[in-house]
Amino acid sequence: MRLLVTSDTHVPTRARALPDLFLRAVNEADVVFHAGDWVDTATLDLFEARARRLVAVHGNNDGPQLRERLPEVARVEVEGLRFVVVHETGPARGREQRCRSRFPDADVLVFGHSHIPWDSRGPGGLRLLNPGSPTDRRRQPFATYLTARAHDGHLTEVRLHRLPPRS
Repeated sequence: MRLLVTSDTHVPTRARALPDLFLRAVNEADVVFHAGDWVDTATLDLFEARARRLVAVHGNNDGPQLRERLPEVARVEVEGLRFVVVHETGPARGREQRCRSRFPDADVLVFGHSHIPWDSRGPGGLRLLNPGSPTDRRRQPFATYLTARAHDGHLTEVRLHRLPPRS
């Protein structure tokens, strides 16, 4: 199963539109995870129209309309893996232990907020993934998103994709 992991799209405040290359990847994924900070409902509508399956949460920059449509935490099982999606996990220091305590039954935790790509393993094997942002790289060299494959209880081919600079 092909997965796409994204967060912090911030359209239209940080970008007018999502990159075409990124949208093609959304179309190709079997499951799309979005860890919040959509900013507008039109972007959520776009993902709902394009994604075969969308697992999503709201973030700290999402207003009442998005909070009505999206949970703060989403839990789903995909190919025998238990995923949790949340926007914010707190400071980097101690993140793995803190997240294991907060989500003891998760195999994979998808999070956003920092716009800093992150891929680590915590206590008990918890995999923590932050895809960065496809639109707002902040101090990172590139705007980014993640893809992976899930099969029979295993997450493989986790890959950070760098998007070309906006023109």
